[in-house]
Amino acid sequence: MKLLEIDDLHVSVQGKEILKGITLSVPEGELHAIMGPNGSGKSTLSYTLAGREGYEVTRGQVLYRGDDLTALSPDRRAALGVFLALQYPVEIPGVVTLTFLKVALNAQRRARGEQEFDAVQVLRSVRQNAAALNIPEDMLKRPLNAGFSGGEKKRMEILQMALFEPRLAILDETDSGLDIDALRLVASGVNAQRAPDRGILVITHYQRLLDYIVPDRVHVLAGGRIVRSGGPDLALELEKSGYGAVVEVA
Repeated sequence: MKLLEIDDLHVSVQGKEILKGITLSVPEGELHAIMGPNGSGKSTLSYTLAGREGYEVTRGQVLYRGDDLTALSPDRRAALGVFLALQYPVEIPGVVTLTFLKVALNAQRRARGEQEFDAVQVLRSVRQNAAALNIPEDMLKRPLNAGFSGGEKKRMEILQMALFEPRLAILDETDSGLDIDALRLVASGVNAQRAPDRGILVITHYQRLLDYIVPDRVHVLAGGRIVRSGGPDLALELEKSGYGAVVEVA
């Protein structure tokens, strides 16, 4: 089943067209990587799928599990299983991380018609998933992302992904600002979330992330369009020759 189907998607931001005809599909059970140079439209694609305000779809169609995704509000998209891990996770100084996770997790469960977790069940689930990501208990007691390092923020995003169990996870440059140890840890967390009924879209500049998260398909985005698609070897080709050669050929 095609979990995500994008057809001829055009998106403008403040009157300027950024995406100029994206066509892409992600089946259930697959992980696809979007690569491309700065300014190619990668983050615009992720924000559009999540429903961020100011990203206007001017043409084309986005179907999520067969329904028009663009007709849904951001909170409805999240409730239906669309998850975005941000490139720059925001700090929320007044909200304790564990409190945020409890409220958000139960909101997801309510939306799916599932029984809410009590405090003990939430704590058990959070601790279990946090341990796999090397997230210490004291981080859970601090305000969300406040004072966290880049690696801690990215691990917290993957913790949320593990807890919320989305059907479609979009990871916007999750490797940005990570050292090699943090990269391996985050990649391990992502790999643990691969599932037959879940699709994952990983957006990255560099092939190094794909050494640890091997994609089913790689798509090159340049100038607001997908200019080339292929298997995992395409990422290795980009690492060797750079984006210039691929864009020029396209």
